[in-house]
Amino acid sequence: MLPKRPPRDHRVGFIYSAPWRIQGISVGGEQTVIQVPELGVNFDIGLCPRIALASEFTALSHGHMDHVAGLPYWFSQRSFMKMSPGTCFCHPELAKPLQDMMGGWVGVENQITPHQIVPLAPGESYEIKPSISLLALQARHTVPALSYVVVEKRSKLKPEFIGRAQSELRDIKGGGTEITYTVDIPLVAYSGDTEMNPSLVSTEFCESKVVITECTFFEEEHIERAKVGKHLHIHQLKELMGVWKAETVVLAHMSRRSSLDVVRKILSDTLGDESSRVCILMDHYENRNRYEEQCREVETSQKIPPV
Repeated sequence: MLPKRPPRDHRVGFIYSAPWRIQGISVGGEQTVIQVPELGVNFDIGLCPRIALASEFTALSHGHMDHVAGLPYWFSQRSFMKMSPGTCFCHPELAKPLQDMMGGWVGVENQITPHQIVPLAPGESYEIKPSISLLALQARHTVPALSYVVVEKRSKLKPEFIGRAQSELRDIKGGGTEITYTVDIPLVAYSGDTEMNPSLVSTEFCESKVVITECTFFEEEHIERAKVGKHLHIHQLKELMGVWKAETVVLAHMSRRSSLDVVRKILSDTLGDESSRVCILMDHYENRNRYEEQCREVETSQKIPPV
């Protein structure tokens, strides 16, 4: 009898929530890397699928192996492909161990891999694109951890100047009067591995257009396990769905013990109508159907009406 073929590697999960693609692989305890290509960011990098190389930035939530093991390879491959050195953001307590890790590779490879490691304390931010910054927030896990929110700064016209002619506005601005003010628009939030904490109900999370969150435990009997491991349980997600305004909530970090059929039913039973906003990153079947429906809607809207 012939031996069985090896199991297929994990396929990259894909969800489109205009204007962003959320794609990657996330299996609790094995690997997590979630990329938003339009923002040039990987959130965590447990392993390094090819898609991750295109992002200049990697934001680490914490230092567990399934979230950080692909980092040296990511740095190395970007250098090998003549890309700019990658920049990794991390909790300040993780910066030195990561530098030590990269230093260890010098002796192994007999070469120095270009890289940049930037510690971000909770509340600090870093501009990753013009007017777009990555904000670090405090998370609560079994090791020092961060959540992140990508925030866009937009200028808006002050109310007292709305409706005035452009020529008049130019004269007012030329006279030294500030006619605009700046607002922060949260775009995409990423929880990382964490238990329930104030950052998850902050303005940045609540107002984000997309929230990518771990939800590791679903069964009733796993409530205590969630507490011990400092992870989120589906019942806590129900609370958060009441304050998150996100059009799309992406669930990641499910383990192999969680059957997709069972999880879909638990989501529907627990969240009710709110479950329509939820996508599971690794649910390839439902995500493919969702994307195909989006394609059909675009095709319909672009059809030229008959004359």
